[in-house]
Amino acid sequence: MEQPLLNIGIQSNREIIFLLKGEFKSSKGNNVLGGRFKASINNNEIEITGSGLSYKFEKEIIFVPSNPAEFSFVLQSVTIGKNFHWEKNENQKFTGSLKLIIDKDKLTAINIVMLEDYLVSVISSEMNPTSSIELLKAHAIISRSWILAQLKRKESAIKKIETPFIKTKEEIIKWYDREDHDKFDFCSDDHCQRYQGITKVITDNSLIAVEETKGIALLAGKEICDARYSKCCGGITETFENVWENVEHKYLKNISDYKFDPEGFNPDLREHTRAANWINESPSAFCNSNDKKILSQVLLDYDQKTTDFFRWKVVFSQKELKALLKTNLKIDFGEIIDLIPLERGYSGRIIKLKIIGSLKTLIIGKELLIRKSLSKTHLYSSAFIVNKEKILDGIPQKFILTGAGWGHGVGLCQIGAAVMGEMGYSFDAILIHYFNNAEIKRIYK
Repeated sequence: MEQPLLNIGIQSNREIIFLLKGEFKSSKGNNVLGGRFKASINNNEIEITGSGLSYKFEKEIIFVPSNPAEFSFVLQSVTIGKNFHWEKNENQKFTGSLKLIIDKDKLTAINIVMLEDYLVSVISSEMNPTSSIELLKAHAIISRSWILAQLKRKESAIKKIETPFIKTKEEIIKWYDREDHDKFDFCSDDHCQRYQGITKVITDNSLIAVEETKGIALLAGKEICDARYSKCCGGITETFENVWENVEHKYLKNISDYKFDPEGFNPDLREHTRAANWINESPSAFCNSNDKKILSQVLLDYDQKTTDFFRWKVVFSQKELKALLKTNLKIDFGEIIDLIPLERGYSGRIIKLKIIGSLKTLIIGKELLIRKSLSKTHLYSSAFIVNKEKILDGIPQKFILTGAGWGHGVGLCQIGAAVMGEMGYSFDAILIHYFNNAEIKRIYK
């Protein structure tokens, strides 16, 4: 197997401002270009202006650096954290080639880059590049495995993926796995993997981690693992099928996130009372940490706006909850009478939630639809219990959600892995802890 070349969608706007730092040649001519340019759409053509020059191209143009190791390009006002509470714009620097295409009524900027170079950015964007080298190595292998597994699935297109949307009068069940992008391979935001070019590569750690694990992936038999990760599992990881498609992966099963299980402990929180007891506790877990030095490895500047994640609490008034559900689900439930967990996963994450209103009763799932419905952005996780207060004429005036974890909880727990790295665990020990039915193997050099 050879290292693949990736097309990463970075931004889509009516106009795109970019800076070519060094000498670039376009795919439509031999002119050497450099400097600041603006791209826009003019009569269904791409118009490039800047540095005293003006060009027009039909549907796409690629700018290729004459020396890829030395030259780079910058895109201005790239949006990161789309639809999350930390959403913002920033300028980002990239290696590789810049491709501009017309997609409907907008321009899309695409970075063409080799997988290993892409990974240097991913592990620097997903976490702090000053993190422990063992954590960065583990994450490089997970990110590489995920990319290769997605490419393989896209190429084969043999297995039909179960429809991720079921809607009846009684329930809406939907899951949000990565949909295929038709204009490029992957996007640069949390929908796929965070990729912010070389903007965040401020030490050699990321380069070393990727170089020393080059071509290494997680395998289950002959198949590359569809490796997953989230910020904080909350003490127990979740299974793949309880979050996405109803397919079991033996390497994505539930485990307790600690070096040993307490006597008699069972990492199965599908029963509501057991889940409630667990969520109300603060059990020992790798990801149960308040060490700011360790947390800063995973929680970047905008992520650090979230301070409670292992255990958290959210309070809604009747008015707030009613408005949220009406806005997010486009349904008028009337007065909200109750939120009842009908089905939980192994980590206590709710898979099906029953919303009882004075005008409408509905069951929703899976976990991300629940999180999207109960927040302006995303609720930290669906592992929560509900307490109702100030009940007037059978209508609660306050709903208190007490929860555990941050994210879907499947696969590697980033905060738990950061703690393990600081405790001296090697990258392979970290990987086997979270993917204990997988094999670590080099598949290309």
